[in-house]
Amino acid sequence: MAQITLDGIAHSYSGNPKSDADYQLKPLHHVWQQGQAYALLGPSGCGKTTLLNIISGLVIPSEGRLMFGDKDVTRLPTEKRNIAQVFQFPVIYDTMTVAENLAFPLKNRRMSREIIDRRVGEIAEMLDLTSDLKRRARGLTADAKQKISLGRGLVRSDVSAVLFDEPLTVIDPALKWELRSKLKAVHRALDLLMIYVTHDQIEALTFADKVVVMNDGKAVQIGTPAELFERPEHTFVGYFIGSPGMNFLDAKVSGNQAIVNGKVLDLGAAYPNLSAMTAVKVGIRPEFVRLTSGPGLAVQVRRIADLGRKRLAYVTLGDHPLVAVVPPEMETIPNEVNIALDRTQTHVYLNDIRVQGVTV
Repeated sequence: MAQITLDGIAHSYSGNPKSDADYQLKPLHHVWQQGQAYALLGPSGCGKTTLLNIISGLVIPSEGRLMFGDKDVTRLPTEKRNIAQVFQFPVIYDTMTVAENLAFPLKNRRMSREIIDRRVGEIAEMLDLTSDLKRRARGLTADAKQKISLGRGLVRSDVSAVLFDEPLTVIDPALKWELRSKLKAVHRALDLLMIYVTHDQIEALTFADKVVVMNDGKAVQIGTPAELFERPEHTFVGYFIGSPGMNFLDAKVSGNQAIVNGKVLDLGAAYPNLSAMTAVKVGIRPEFVRLTSGPGLAVQVRRIADLGRKRLAYVTLGDHPLVAVVPPEMETIPNEVNIALDRTQTHVYLNDIRVQGVTV
């Protein structure tokens, strides 16, 4: 299988949808390529698990087609889709050894002992389970059990895609980074299409080549981690990606200037068609707003958050709250201070959708 194609896939649990509000998953058109790692990222209830269950065959979509390569699998059962799924809680047999757990899918397909032993050895080495092969699974840690669950999905050489449904939720935070790194290494080694569902942006951005940001049943943007951070195409993406999220200011935009609470912000591009528009916002990430002792826009400082590596200032520009970075050399911070904005990193949104400006 070269790819998975979502051809207008949509789903409603009501069975008789009459409006967008009746859809848990709104129509989605996209192609996922072989060898790529994708993440479905969004808050609870946004539709990401519904989409994953459609791909796995646990849910038949109300509309559209699901293609694996050139084959329409929309109504095929899970066992005929050549996929592996790793769930939030490890699915293993506690009474079996690690080796027996890994071998189980191959034994069910009546493969030879030679093939089974070779494949189990390869997967165990990838997942750092070689020293545990003879141990019973019952006594292992949660992260080791999740590695076994992952290994059971990877041990079949005919698997076309591996689906992960919040696989690190039960893992100790100190071990999550290690297991994420291991997943990434396995992905590079096996060249499989992997789809990872999570509400955790760090998991999504460190694992995936491309992230599908979902909200209210829609895929609001699909892009690389860099694209989502640098050019959020929707205000939800700006808000959801980043910690803290993007600053948004209601504004009136004319040409290459924005008026916010009576104050003028220079923009990095011109927007000649927005002068009469309402529902316009200016968005800029906190990383590109800095306190300055030089010229800038005057703000009121509400509080300072010292995060060790950096300090963040929570300020107000008129009635608008903002988050800015405190430069290392600024030791004393008065109640009133100026901010400098990087205009090349300032975006304009109309009805929550990013508007492409004209370079000036």
